[in-house]
Amino acid sequence: MTIPVQVTVYRWAGAWGPFKVSIPCGECALTGDVIADTFENELEGIPVQLEMLDWLSHWWKPLPKGGWHAPIVMVDGRIISQGKALNRGVLTQAVVEAYAARSGVERNVLFGKETCPHCKRAKGYLKDANIDYAYHDVVREPRALYEMLARVKPIIGAKTPVTVPQIWLRGEYVGGANELSGILRVEVEANPERGRNSLSPGKLRRG
Repeated sequence: MTIPVQVTVYRWAGAWGPFKVSIPCGECALTGDVIADTFENELEGIPVQLEMLDWLSHWWKPLPKGGWHAPIVMVDGRIISQGKALNRGVLTQAVVEAYAARSGVERNVLFGKETCPHCKRAKGYLKDANIDYAYHDVVREPRALYEMLARVKPIIGAKTPVTVPQIWLRGEYVGGANELSGILRVEVEANPERGRNSLSPGKLRRG
């Protein structure tokens, strides 16, 4: 079972000694709304645990991480936003990256984009082999882009450019269309416009 991604929010509220916050924080409330809606949409299906704390009552907890201006939003102990209403894209990226770091791909997945000829070629290989797969458009789906980068970069190296498609079969990393064709034993037509493939060939255990 995957450990939930921890999201902690310190809102402008609470009490410390004689001091008490009695003025509602509009951006804190907005941040809470953004988080709730993002959980239901972009982050649907990802196990997330939310903790809401009053900043004045717990001001010393985020301070070592550099958090001092509510609303403070942390993902797995890392500050991703403070002092303003939360950007949902920032939250989505942080949570998806944390989730990808602690979970694997469990099925056949192809990350690509509609204008990519190599993505279309890979789809054709999978179709001809009667392999069902999940397709994610990294241009139209921000979550897909964040997940692809988070999963591929540790494999190919942080400085290596990421191309599409990026493919997994039975949970194991394959690489691009050329690597897929090799696994499926499909002849690849030469394409002089493709240039150097930035991905290392993947290996897949054949059952």
